[in-house]
Amino acid sequence: MCTKLKQSIGFTLVELIMVMVILGILSAIALPKFFDNSIFQSRGFADQVLATLRYAQKAAIAQHQNVCVDLAATTVTLTIDATCSTDLNLPDRQSNSLTAPDGITLIAVPTVLTFDALGRANTAATITISGLDTAITVEAETGYVHQ
Repeated sequence: MCTKLKQSIGFTLVELIMVMVILGILSAIALPKFFDNSIFQSRGFADQVLATLRYAQKAAIAQHQNVCVDLAATTVTLTIDATCSTDLNLPDRQSNSLTAPDGITLIAVPTVLTFDALGRANTAATITISGLDTAITVEAETGYVHQ
């Protein structure tokens, strides 16, 4: 006598309920974070500030002149020469200023930073972007910019 085993096709009720429970937990916890993009904007602006500071240091070395970085609450502005009065345009735009997205601010100590012809900063600086835990740091002796 030959008996054939029945192959099961589909999902059990327990499997379907578990998938629904997992989807419910994900929708309650994870999905609201995707609709609040202020964290993404803060991270993006912090990356832009970091790149701008590194560009200022490299421009000071390349042009053998002082490059000044003015760090206001919502803008970062670059100027160049001994008196820091000539605009230094950023490579990706036709202006010397980087503006924060709405609702994003930065706190810098000090608010003006100068890189000399050797790439050194005149003083150490700490820049904090709202919504982020890590700060951007500029070392005085070397001008090294990092998070």
